[in-house]
Amino acid sequence: MKILSIDTSGLVGAVAITDGDMLVSQFSIQYKTTHSEILMPMLDNMAKKINLDLSTIDAIAVAMGPGSFTGLRIGSATAKGLALALNKPIIPVPTVDGIAYNLYGIEKIICPMMDARRNQVYTGLYTFVPKTPEGKSLERTFDMMVLHEQFATSVENIADEINKIGKPVVLLGDGVPVYHDKLEELIKVPYSIAPLHQNRQNAAALSALAAVYAEEGRMISGDDFAPDYLRLSQAEREAKEGKDTEAKPDKARNAAPGIIRVREMTAEDIDDAYNLEQMNLGKEAWNKKQLLDALTRDDTIYLVAEKAGRIVGLCGVQNISGEGEITNVSVSPDTRREGVAYKMLRQLLERGKGIGIESYTLEVRAANAPAIALYERLGFVSEGVRPGFYDEPKDDAVIYWKRK
Repeated sequence: MKILSIDTSGLVGAVAITDGDMLVSQFSIQYKTTHSEILMPMLDNMAKKINLDLSTIDAIAVAMGPGSFTGLRIGSATAKGLALALNKPIIPVPTVDGIAYNLYGIEKIICPMMDARRNQVYTGLYTFVPKTPEGKSLERTFDMMVLHEQFATSVENIADEINKIGKPVVLLGDGVPVYHDKLEELIKVPYSIAPLHQNRQNAAALSALAAVYAEEGRMISGDDFAPDYLRLSQAEREAKEGKDTEAKPDKARNAAPGIIRVREMTAEDIDDAYNLEQMNLGKEAWNKKQLLDALTRDDTIYLVAEKAGRIVGLCGVQNISGEGEITNVSVSPDTRREGVAYKMLRQLLERGKGIGIESYTLEVRAANAPAIALYERLGFVSEGVRPGFYDEPKDDAVIYWKRK
């Protein structure tokens, strides 16, 4: 079985291709770069190096979470986009399970720990159990036993769970160096720390475990896949906290319009983005497939604006030989006049430089005075008109450019 594996759940960004029991290629980087900047180039580079035709893969394995919210969204969007485009299934692999599989064959207790901030870790407890050999062969294979499935908990609690088992343990993951001193104080059984080549996310290990899961039938369609964060995102926590305080009016809180957060669009945002487009543009709106396709390209950037956990804005640009065509700008009617479009476009123009865009162009209805005022404020200049370009209602399209 040929599997493409993707893991962007932490600082490590990793992709691999395995074919049966052979690791064909693996690319991995652990550095302070954005996965959105490196993932598609890594995939493209790997495919070119091994002359890979993506249509020949049988499935896409992806670290399904927990982990970095942004990283998981990027990996999930990429996996979903490829799965839908190639009509291939996804093998979702719990992130902590994948990390534990680095230590295949270890019969001690295995405890991966990912730093989840707030004095918490994403963790779990595992061990490998030898299978009963058939015949006289001395070869041994192992099954991974999940003693405690992945969960988010305090460092104190996982240390207590380790002590209750009372057996030697191997620690690994980016949470170990963060909480090393505390673990040294809390753990009361012999423990060791996995070496550098085994102690972080590894796309090859993810792929090997995915092959096991595939044999067990644990595959789903791209439409059905969604990451498992284990905890609420910061935006969701803020939204929940907001609801909790609604019963207690606060003048300062009521006076504030709310925080607008601009971030990259993910596959999870497609439904909300589509509904926003429909609300604003009707028949001229992009459909879900067009929005999802945009996420899989390395020459596009799509951003959404989020307020209290709700998508209230969308904008996107495509790089065409150094010229950025701004294809979408939509804002929810109830958040207009709050600077949503301005914040999104400022970021879009800045991020566009990172994919080689030097000049920008867009089209706008001649009757859309607020949008025209916004674009001119951002430095766009009118350079032409397309008469009768828009329908329902009929209107001219004004062509704007922001040149280098």
